[in-house]
Amino acid sequence: MPRSILVLFLLLTGLAAPGSARAEELPVLQPMDVFQFQYASDPQISPDGTQVAYLRNFMDVYRDRKRSHLWIVNSDGTGHQPLLAREDCDVSQPRWSPDGTRIACVLKDLASEGEPAQIHCVWLNSGQSARLTRTERTPDNLTWSPDGTRLACTMPVPDKSEPFVKLPTPPEGATWADAPQVIRGVRYRADGQGYLEEAHQQVFVIPAEAGSPRALTSGRFDHRGPLAWAADGQAVYFSANRDSHADLAPEQSDLYRVNLADGQLTQITRRTGADHTPVFSPDGRLLAWLGFDDRHLSEQHAHLYVAQPDGSQRRELASGLDRDIQSPVWSADGKGLYFQYDDRGTTKIGYAPLAGDVQPLADEIGGVSLGRPYPGGSFSATGNGLLAFTWSTPDHPADVALQERGQKPVRLTRLNDAFLAQRQMATTELTSLKSSVDNQEIQYWVVRPPGFDPQKKYPLILEIHGGPFANYGSRFSLEIQHYAAAGYIVVYVNPRGSTGYGEKFANELHHAYPGRDYDDMMDAVDALVASGQVDADQLYVTGGSGGGIMTAWTVTQTNRFRAAAAVKPAINWYSFALTTDISPYFTQYWFPGAPWKHAEHYLKLSPITHVENVTTPTMLMTGIDDYRTPISEAEQFYQALQLRRVDTMLVRVPGASHNIVARPSRLIMKVSYILKWFEQHRDTPRAR
Repeated sequence: MPRSILVLFLLLTGLAAPGSARAEELPVLQPMDVFQFQYASDPQISPDGTQVAYLRNFMDVYRDRKRSHLWIVNSDGTGHQPLLAREDCDVSQPRWSPDGTRIACVLKDLASEGEPAQIHCVWLNSGQSARLTRTERTPDNLTWSPDGTRLACTMPVPDKSEPFVKLPTPPEGATWADAPQVIRGVRYRADGQGYLEEAHQQVFVIPAEAGSPRALTSGRFDHRGPLAWAADGQAVYFSANRDSHADLAPEQSDLYRVNLADGQLTQITRRTGADHTPVFSPDGRLLAWLGFDDRHLSEQHAHLYVAQPDGSQRRELASGLDRDIQSPVWSADGKGLYFQYDDRGTTKIGYAPLAGDVQPLADEIGGVSLGRPYPGGSFSATGNGLLAFTWSTPDHPADVALQERGQKPVRLTRLNDAFLAQRQMATTELTSLKSSVDNQEIQYWVVRPPGFDPQKKYPLILEIHGGPFANYGSRFSLEIQHYAAAGYIVVYVNPRGSTGYGEKFANELHHAYPGRDYDDMMDAVDALVASGQVDADQLYVTGGSGGGIMTAWTVTQTNRFRAAAAVKPAINWYSFALTTDISPYFTQYWFPGAPWKHAEHYLKLSPITHVENVTTPTMLMTGIDDYRTPISEAEQFYQALQLRRVDTMLVRVPGASHNIVARPSRLIMKVSYILKWFEQHRDTPRAR
């Protein structure tokens, strides 16, 4: 067979290996390629360390949804096969039984319209699966009892209340208007969920062989996971704020214990702050958890604590690590805990011994968002010290990796190798600079388009991360790859305010956002212009959420960008604070108090206040069902720019919440609209 025909055959069948065709012969990323990518999430290693179950996520082109199936792979990379992968199901939360013979999970039957997801179980010896529950709400926070006979979970339970007004019944056959919805609570809608029913999260326990769930908690309080079983299996630990005004205290929670026998509640921790994520040592003698003392800062790190099961003799571990600690897991010998944390643009797994310093074990824990290079991912650990985790680099989405303590990681899956071999992809480089504000080190990443020619100058897109208390890093990003495929150099920055650099660095934006983070990002733009790689007359800026806010702020501060695209921004902090779905949090932590008491402070930091300075053509894009940064925010900026005769466009995305790219087609839409907006302004004179 001629080589050209062989290469074509390999490309069409998805079997081409990297290097089977010259890179310059391959096409760049295309919009429909979004549906080709897969990624791993929630890897759960078996108790004996011989297998890893994980969620294999893919994009369903017909349903236009991300789908998740349950797969398993041996620790040596063999035996890679599906466990639950029916076309009509979606799977989440796989959890091994203590003896390693079963995996419980939450399964959504897509063929049953409107029915909530249910707990299912897979028996590994036979491969058979069975449904364990028939509940009216979707279970969450699955946790096996130590003896494997029961599962604990949380579920919402509707509150019982009488109607505010008893209206007369319409006569038979009459068509009357729907009754109004009466809202009395502080939190009455949530982004991605819409207007909420009056319900509270309760803790349940169910038999592992199927049966009716039994509620362990009750009342108008939210009892939240993750959950932990006491060593004797006679009690479950959880976090809750059982104050009557809990919705007004978003950073307050304590640990509780509930007895299975009589439902008696015991409060374990008491302080002003958040305590959550309880985990017991293997022998049940020590309780570990995460928490912090609430200082009403914009960014507050969770710390790691251990104590007796009753909360006494509390002490902090890893106290010298100035990072936000997540997902603690005990080692088998009970001498320490593994945990996850973000550090300077990468996500790591560390180990905190009961005595001694923190030991970093693994890095490049992959984010599980295809869109932008955010952190995330997860890991699990076994008794013999094996770690299974999602592993990602800018070159590939998250795969499953396994690492023995002190060894290098071994990649068990390569979910995208065949497809990536058929595309030219952009390259990503991490670098840093000294801030012009105060000489602090600022990290940024430069993404160069496929076929980059160092002798040419390229247009530049500054892509700004959200938050602002979040971070980008050396992770795969489809959106940024698409921008680069269109011929742009893309730069993304972790300016002050970003997480993973310590609390002080993040809180430089405390009550001061937007602020000096703008200068840090402009420094990165200046550095690229000075490098000679970028055309200084072809600069563009975009970002979503916090990045949308900063995009709007940027065009009020400078006219050097040819065009801007602000996605789901807040524009007027005063109106935003009273319409967002988590108003109690923003008014207490991001600002010094309520907007009517600090109107000048709110307005000084609002892009709308400085709209008179804007000359940059600016597109606004927000989901119509976005309750985090409501679309009324984008509409304010749009109308102001129209009144000022600045070139602008408002893109209202139907059915979209704050997670505007929750559906694959919307990722295509978002990138396509932004690129088209920038393209329209490539050759137009720039307003000065």
